[in-house]
Amino acid sequence: MSRPPRRPFRWWGALLARLGFGRFPARGAVPHHPQRRVPAAPPGGVPRNVLRQVRLIELRTRGWVNSLFGGEYRSVFKGQGMEFAEVREYEPGDDVRTIDWNVTARMGHPYVKKHVEERELTVLLAVDLSGSEQFGTRQRFKAEVAAEVAAVLALSAVRNNDRVGLLIFTDEVEHVVPPAKGRRHVLRLIRDVLAFRPRGRGTDIAGALDYAGRMLPHRSILFMLSDFQVEADELVRTLRLVSRRHDLVAVRISDPADLALPPAGLLVLRDPETGGEVVVDASSGELRDRYTQHVDAQEHALRGVFRRLGVDEIDMSTEGSYIGPLMAFFRARERKLHR
Repeated sequence: MSRPPRRPFRWWGALLARLGFGRFPARGAVPHHPQRRVPAAPPGGVPRNVLRQVRLIELRTRGWVNSLFGGEYRSVFKGQGMEFAEVREYEPGDDVRTIDWNVTARMGHPYVKKHVEERELTVLLAVDLSGSEQFGTRQRFKAEVAAEVAAVLALSAVRNNDRVGLLIFTDEVEHVVPPAKGRRHVLRLIRDVLAFRPRGRGTDIAGALDYAGRMLPHRSILFMLSDFQVEADELVRTLRLVSRRHDLVAVRISDPADLALPPAGLLVLRDPETGGEVVVDASSGELRDRYTQHVDAQEHALRGVFRRLGVDEIDMSTEGSYIGPLMAFFRARERKLHR
């Protein structure tokens, strides 16, 4: 009898086992750990293919930033507060809410506060490079989509004269680049996302959020780029604490194979984060239905947490372009700010 084909699908094995389907391989079997190969770097440098990727991503995303995202970013992230500058005498047409009542009482006639907008912001890109991100059944891995989206956001921030930093995490925070400005800095961030080889393969989003929250001294914009394949309850406490202090945006990157089990007969499914394997009969309609129901319930629970805590969300897939979801996010956010 021929061996069933192997498919490295994210967390299917453990999920299907909990649903009552499948069986684990015999004791002593050595699970295969799929790993994305990164060619050895030339002495003292970064792999040449990575440098080519960085350049291509910069050219592609810089064009989009110049034509679309730059203006959208500026209209949405104008500054997170107002800095007091001076007081001046009230003039007809001034907003009465800006009256400085203490100065008015001392001077005997109305004075208003004058503010200037705090233009410079800090943006932190927290990128999940756990085992599940090194996966994709379409044109690209999820990690590659994350790199391009990070490039768009970083270039938009730098064009707006904001500082931008990077945090790479798996089941621990593995790499941090402090926020800074400039094109060379942005290219370094893109390079790090593409070339970094994490030690861990698990996912700890709550730990990364907690680290980022403590790392940023002032209110900042925090983009969390991940597939968010975790139980919603695990994130509630940390999301609540971080979203109160910072402007948190969840960028969810998925693959069509995450959402549905294909009717492909016997499969050996492997969890890329734990290495565990399970054999399932994917021709079972009952199995596929229960799997889809479980995934839908997890999606609904996570969206409910984001909505309840006021966390903005951007959904994108390895199957399509990230341009539409990003533009929809910027426009929806601008409408919300102007209400």
